[in-house]
Amino acid sequence: MEHASGIATSAVFGWSPLVVATVILIAAYFFIISEKINRAIVSLLGAGLLVLLGVLNFELVVEGIDFNTIFLLVGMMVIVAITKDSGVFQFVAIYTAKAVKANPRMLLAALATVTAVFSALLDNVTTVLLVVPVTLLLTDQLNLKAYPFLFSQIFASNIGGTSTLIGDPPNILIGSAVGLGFMDFVEWVGPISLIILIICLLFFDFIWGRKMTAAQEDKEAMMKYNAFEAIEDKVLLAKSMLTLALVLAGFIWGHGQGWEPGTIALTGAAFLLLLRSFGGKPEEQSHNVHSAFQQVEWETIFFFLGLFVLVFGVEHTGLLKIMAEKLLGLTGTNVELAGMIILGASAVLSAIVDNIPFVATMIPLIKAMQADLGGPQAIEPLWWCLSLGACLGGNGTLIGASANVMVASFAERAGQRISFMDFMKLAFPLMLFTTLLSAIFAYFVYF
Repeated sequence: MEHASGIATSAVFGWSPLVVATVILIAAYFFIISEKINRAIVSLLGAGLLVLLGVLNFELVVEGIDFNTIFLLVGMMVIVAITKDSGVFQFVAIYTAKAVKANPRMLLAALATVTAVFSALLDNVTTVLLVVPVTLLLTDQLNLKAYPFLFSQIFASNIGGTSTLIGDPPNILIGSAVGLGFMDFVEWVGPISLIILIICLLFFDFIWGRKMTAAQEDKEAMMKYNAFEAIEDKVLLAKSMLTLALVLAGFIWGHGQGWEPGTIALTGAAFLLLLRSFGGKPEEQSHNVHSAFQQVEWETIFFFLGLFVLVFGVEHTGLLKIMAEKLLGLTGTNVELAGMIILGASAVLSAIVDNIPFVATMIPLIKAMQADLGGPQAIEPLWWCLSLGACLGGNGTLIGASANVMVASFAERAGQRISFMDFMKLAFPLMLFTTLLSAIFAYFVYF
């Protein structure tokens, strides 16, 4: 059954849509976590079942897909694929390694720090697309395990993304809905993000960095490289840097103009394809386009497509709203308690389901509380709690944030596959610890 609006009101066989959507989501997560079936197959099959069983129709499937994120991923993947042909990643890899004297311990901290800074100024997905290929090149050259570097960069990307308006999608949603600006996020969530980053860097150094060693011959071989000789195509490098500069400027300046990051990234990809192919023969242009699109992580793209539909199924049937209302119902008129519950629940739930629909659901519910809690000014701390919980919670699992999935995809392609459970065993407790730190900070600073 469907309303005239196209919203499904019941599943086939008379089953409850909420129950069906919840069971399918739980089953999908079970297979994703067990890693017995490819995650793209699981997410797409789950999405298909939601339609076949009457929970969603095609219009709702389209509504549930976050095309802004999909376009951002595809656009930046194309830009990175073309830029890679210039040799710039090899240049950055060699330059970075030589700057720290090929010391693995220093390299671990340096790459995580760079990832955090870039994630604050750009966004965390774009950052890992740029940094992870460099990391894989370096670890391969120095015969080091890539896992500690990739793990630290996942955490650094989400911590850095927490600190600014454009660093992580939940912050963009919150800022747009409430009218909070770039410097508001820097002022209120920037300091705790920096504190958490420093503590995490010390933790990574303790469990991995201090034990890391590289063979002397590998270090000497790395130090002999000339970074500038790695640049294979200076003209393509110039075109790529121009495009990246325009795209990054679009991310920062375009937000106020209503330009979505996905639109900017796809336009930038098309612009770089034009710059590379302009004036060439038709066969050469086709080769350039095919080569760029072949390097897009299509498995990851389709995994996200299915995952967005799975999460939208439980959002559309009301599960997320029920959970959010129950959380907020526990607080009464106590702003401090509301903030702590929102922060903690957002962190845990964002590690399990995508944080974008959860934040989108929470925004109107928090707004509805302002009349009882003293107005917009009184509930401003709740927005910072929501931001911290949703962004930091993404570190809890490999599918907690888009950046995590991208890192895992790069690692798998390079033969350095990251196990879901192995990652979660360390990541989830560490995420809870960083959430506790942010809760302490929020209690004494926001309230």
